[in-house]
Amino acid sequence: MDIQQILSIPGVAIFILVWSLLWKGLALWKAAGKKHLWWYIIMLIINTLGLLEIAYIFYLSQWDLDKGRTLKFLEKKFKK
Repeated sequence: MDIQQILSIPGVAIFILVWSLLWKGLALWKAAGKKHLWWYIIMLIINTLGLLEIAYIFYLSQWDLDKGRTLKFLEKKFKK
C-alpha cells in the first residue's frame, strides 16, 4: 500500500487534517499570546503536519527571534 492509497481513505485524511489543525491552532495561540510575530508568520505559512507547531509549543517558544522589535516597529508605524 503506497501513500496515495493510505491518504485516499477518508478516515486517515480527516485524522491528519484534525491533527494538523489542533497543533497549528495551539501553537498560533501561544505565539500570539507571547507576541512572537515571526514565529506566528513562520507557522502560518509552513505546513509540517504539526511537527513545527509541536516543537514550538514545547521548546521553541522560549526563543523570541527578534526580541519583539518587529512588533514594536509595526505598532509605532501604524499607531493612529
